[in-house]
Amino acid sequence: MTTPVTASVAAAAPVPAIDITSLTTVLNRSVIHRDVNLQVRVGEVLSIIGSSGGGKSTLLREMLGLMQPASGTVKVLGTDMARLGLRERMQMSSRCGVVFQNGALFSALSAFDNVALPLREAHWWPEELLRDLVLASLQQTGIEASRAARLPAELSGGMVKRVAIARALILEPELLFMDEPTAGLAPDQRHEVIGLISRLKREFELTVVLITHDIDVVIALADRVAVLADQRIVISAPLKEVARFEHPFVRSFFLDQTARCELPQASAYRSHLERPLTSDSPGA
Repeated sequence: MTTPVTASVAAAAPVPAIDITSLTTVLNRSVIHRDVNLQVRVGEVLSIIGSSGGGKSTLLREMLGLMQPASGTVKVLGTDMARLGLRERMQMSSRCGVVFQNGALFSALSAFDNVALPLREAHWWPEELLRDLVLASLQQTGIEASRAARLPAELSGGMVKRVAIARALILEPELLFMDEPTAGLAPDQRHEVIGLISRLKREFELTVVLITHDIDVVIALADRVAVLADQRIVISAPLKEVARFEHPFVRSFFLDQTARCELPQASAYRSHLERPLTSDSPGA
């Protein structure tokens, strides 16, 4: 008698956008990370939180291939970052957009030229077509063409963040990394940037890794939260689960905010996030 063939074989699990395995980082003989394991799923916003000086930005640099861990592996978009040559590293950089803390714009370049820089370095676009693409990217983040010639020193903090986001997205990356995207902003500017990130994530179908101390960013944007504490990831889970996790840092971070974390994510900032963004918005 022939045994029937069943269709019970499970489908292969999707490859994560980022896969960090058994990572250990040592700087100046100090252990920063010990046996860190973390996955970032395609299409999600993962927020990494932790105490100041706990190694969050260092972990981000390792994801970007700017630093190498003492041991362990960091795979980004299926590629081991430690095995990339110069050409492959340049190709990978076009697939990953980065918004550094405080924007990190070039002070001698206008907003237009800051956004145009990745295109010029990639040599993908003729100069006559570049102008329209850059202005469209600035407009997407709420910067009018009339302000494109301004230097960073002539822009408000909120506008600097918007220009930095436009620059990060100009090559239409698959991954967006953001280090403290609301740091140093006034409350109205913070809300504008949170709304902008939410809208662009949907429109560009991005996978986003956020490092932040801002609980409003976490509540409004994160699909999952990873807590870096005690040199490792102590939990990586949906916001509601993380907010109730028993750990000293988690308790202090979510102090008196647990109830907000119980609400559906969309309700916390829905009225703001759905509002059209313009460069004339308050705090621009």
